[in-house]
Amino acid sequence: MVKLAEWRGKDLFRKYGVPLPRGQVARSAAEAEQLTRSGTVPLPCVVKAQVLAGGRGKGGAVRFANTPEEARAAAQAILGLDFKGETVKELLLEEKLAIGRELYLSLTLDRSARLPILIASAQGGVEIESVDDAAIARIPIDPFPGLAAYERRRAAKVLGVTGPAAASLDRLLSALWRLFQQEDAELVEINPLAVVGEGLVALDAKVIIEDDAGFRHPEYSDIRDDRTPLEEIAREKEIAFVQLDGNIGVIANGAGLTMATLDVLKEFDGNPGVFLDLGGTDDPKKVTEAFLLMAQAKPRAVFLNIFGGVTRCDTVAKGLVAAMDQVPPAERFPLVARIRGNNEREGIEILRAAGITSIPSLKDSAQAVVAAARGTA
Repeated sequence: MVKLAEWRGKDLFRKYGVPLPRGQVARSAAEAEQLTRSGTVPLPCVVKAQVLAGGRGKGGAVRFANTPEEARAAAQAILGLDFKGETVKELLLEEKLAIGRELYLSLTLDRSARLPILIASAQGGVEIESVDDAAIARIPIDPFPGLAAYERRRAAKVLGVTGPAAASLDRLLSALWRLFQQEDAELVEINPLAVVGEGLVALDAKVIIEDDAGFRHPEYSDIRDDRTPLEEIAREKEIAFVQLDGNIGVIANGAGLTMATLDVLKEFDGNPGVFLDLGGTDDPKKVTEAFLLMAQAKPRAVFLNIFGGVTRCDTVAKGLVAAMDQVPPAERFPLVARIRGNNEREGIEILRAAGITSIPSLKDSAQAVVAAARGTA
């Protein structure tokens, strides 16, 4: 997925006709001051860090300014801030509006229903997860006729908007639906959607683009979202690789087995960190590349859990052994292996020759790697 920064999301909103506050991006304190002094950004204004993590207001990454000097000071305070692992390099300065009410609105995919879904709540400005379920409307959308007029009217009723505000909502929803479809979005979220006078204005923008549709959207190819440097390398090599905060590396094949492996480690109080899904490769070199990426993440221990199908056990074993030979002795870590399935016997023999024993029991192998990560085995 490609996560867009707020200012990029608002550029898309502007393209499709969603009402926005007047604003501009700044990348230095001097630029922030100049934008407000010239009137490009009206005062008073809000100065917002452009990071992908939520909770900016509580984390000191959103400030207000009444003068150009205050805008400069706010920019100086926010730029360079380490916010939940992201360094703030860009700011969005926008006019401060007189807000009547704050609402919530989003379009996303309901994977259970296999349909787009419109989510609306009259309680905006807070994380939607914290809103009582009874206060949230979820309206499934048939993708062929699209977002129908009666569904837009239902959203207006849920949000409690009438008259000109309801007409504004109708236009806004039509624009969001076009954006959602034409940009191949996974999520388009406005939180908060503000009632300003008799109309509606999007005060925030969260847009996630489905990266499997990247061939239709080359304009997003240079966007680097919240991927780590290693995740970026893995993406270029077409390796499914995710870095979390734990200390146990996981190598598995197939999304189901990979997720199940993480769950089993948590069951035994393990702390899974980097996980790597080998998918359906039958190329030992691909396995070697993947394992060397794992080594660069410096886990305390690694759990190899493979069920051989398209990905044969001997293929994984060959690639793993080749990779271990390239890891300097000082950087090596405990490795616990469990390989079952296609060419299992051959794979076990390859590992045994390299001094690695495959533990057939999932319970025993998971407990072994948790102990290794703790330094107790």
